[in-house]
Amino acid sequence: MKMLAVRCLVALTLLAAATVAFANPFKSKIISGTDSLVEITVPGDHFMKITNFTQDVEGAGPGVVQVTLPGDTENGGTTNILTATLISGTGSNAQKLPLVIAGPAIVRISAVTGAKLFISYKKERDEGSGGGGGGGSPTPIPITPNPTATATVFR
Repeated sequence: MKMLAVRCLVALTLLAAATVAFANPFKSKIISGTDSLVEITVPGDHFMKITNFTQDVEGAGPGVVQVTLPGDTENGGTTNILTATLISGTGSNAQKLPLVIAGPAIVRISAVTGAKLFISYKKERDEGSGGGGGGGSPTPIPITPNPTATATVFR
């Protein structure tokens, strides 16, 4: 009986270790009104998936997620992409989550005075960035036009 208990303990320990090793790398942050700017860098071969972004009270305004795309000087480089959902029941829950941000990008979340923000996200490597399975650019297929059309009559 004692040997059975030891075997079960070993099996449960291995299962628990495997669960921790293969768990999804979701991260959550609570940003209170006195915190500094939260900045998350998304490398070029990664993407970030935001699954939750809420705010407990209105405070001094809504919490927003801003994205800066390096090298995008044409549009000013920075834009607001997501506004926090109020959990007090007065906000709109019509946001389209999850939201996926492709890298390279810098994601910024500013604190809201008098409110707490909560965000859950995951950064993952972009496995499909090869463009057709080969990792390089696709090979063009040559097309030769037929400048003269010939008609064949079948009887």
